[in-house]
Amino acid sequence: MFFSIVIPTYNRLPILQKCVRALEVQTLDPQMVTDYEIVVVDDGSTDGTIEWLKTSSAELPHVKIYEQAHQGASAARNLGVERARGDTIIFIDSDLVVTSTFLQSHANALLQGQKKLGNDKLFTYGAVINTANFEDPTSESYKIMDFSNAYFATGNVAIARHWLIEVGLFDLGFSLYGWEDLELGVRLKNKGIEMIKCPAAVGYHWHPAFSLDRIPRMIEQEIERGKMGVVFYQKHPTFDVKMMVQMTIFHRILWNILSIGGLLNERTMKPLLQWLVDRKKPQLAEQFARIFLNQYSVQEVHAAYQQSLKLASKSDE
Repeated sequence: MFFSIVIPTYNRLPILQKCVRALEVQTLDPQMVTDYEIVVVDDGSTDGTIEWLKTSSAELPHVKIYEQAHQGASAARNLGVERARGDTIIFIDSDLVVTSTFLQSHANALLQGQKKLGNDKLFTYGAVINTANFEDPTSESYKIMDFSNAYFATGNVAIARHWLIEVGLFDLGFSLYGWEDLELGVRLKNKGIEMIKCPAAVGYHWHPAFSLDRIPRMIEQEIERGKMGVVFYQKHPTFDVKMMVQMTIFHRILWNILSIGGLLNERTMKPLLQWLVDRKKPQLAEQFARIFLNQYSVQEVHAAYQQSLKLASKSDE
């Protein structure tokens, strides 16, 4: 088994440094994993990422560098898969720091799954633990908020390269934030590719602690997620996808109730959120902020869908 770890990156040099250094110190069984490469695809960074990777080549012997103009993570992942030499692709993000047994854990789970199924129609899904601890990200313990029921998310998955090629890689029609990995997951699921949970392959997903100055970008992402939710549903008009993107009357009613008809928003909740941040409870503050953040996403997915119906109606006239 030869792993190609595909990592798209854009202006994340400080955490990328921790990411690739952790991948360079893996404990492997050579009879199971013959070799691996770290395929870093820079998506037009301006923070010195390429310069650092090139000058650090001696301490990063597994790293292969590819560059593209800023086109987004999906295009970067596609380029990484196309250039990969390995038979097995591992997707992680450039803000993920792994343990020394990360690759071996994926290898163990893949081989056990192949033995059980009698084929390689599977992928392994590792654990992702969120942390705001930049100095020592791997010290974070698992929290209930780290649980995910996603089928295929590119934060930590391993899959035979040929399956990705067969289903067509990431759809570049997802031009904004959200859903492109889960959409690929739908195509893999329709192909009969089975998910195998691999909790031993742990990745620690670092992001800055919640603060009020991050709210505008978080709102922007939720609006983009709503728009891309419509793209997702139009590609796969099923009830499951409709539930995923929250395009139901149930979701509209739910988030309208939870936000008290929109009264709980970024302005009215600001004092509470700042109070929690000041008391060093940013994770709890972020969960409260989800009340209005999800409301933005639900409102946008419905608005964008209605707009798409109007445009389709006009084109039919």
